[in-house]
Amino acid sequence: MLINYTSKELDLVARLMRAEALGEGNLGMLMVGNVIVNRAIASCDIFENIRTLYDVVYQNPGGFSGINSSLFYSASTTLEKNLAKRVITGEYYHPATHSLWFYAPGTGKSCNSNFYNQPLAGRYKNHCFYNPIKGACKELY
Repeated sequence: MLINYTSKELDLVARLMRAEALGEGNLGMLMVGNVIVNRAIASCDIFENIRTLYDVVYQNPGGFSGINSSLFYSASTTLEKNLAKRVITGEYYHPATHSLWFYAPGTGKSCNSNFYNQPLAGRYKNHCFYNPIKGACKELY
């Protein structure tokens, strides 16, 4: 297990993964989950004082827009909870392996080469993922 979590936090992560990446399928949701977990274990940048998954989900400023989606406010499914558990317990998926940020530039638009001063790690469907510079967040490498 990468981080301690409660059943409530598992549900929050599952719901946030759905709200942020339902259209990206299971793999897209897993990659968003990687970013969520990375923010909880990283002690760098604006995540220095974020230690729990609850803190990550509700971080403001710097949090996730998915918490404003109606998809976030309905109960998570067993499948979604299983996906969340997979990333919480250590499964990683490139390009989100070390990422702290992602965004969706829109259909047919390219990813920016940097986002929040972090270089592009890669793209999956409509999401661009960004890694901190090696050495900046030692917990992620």
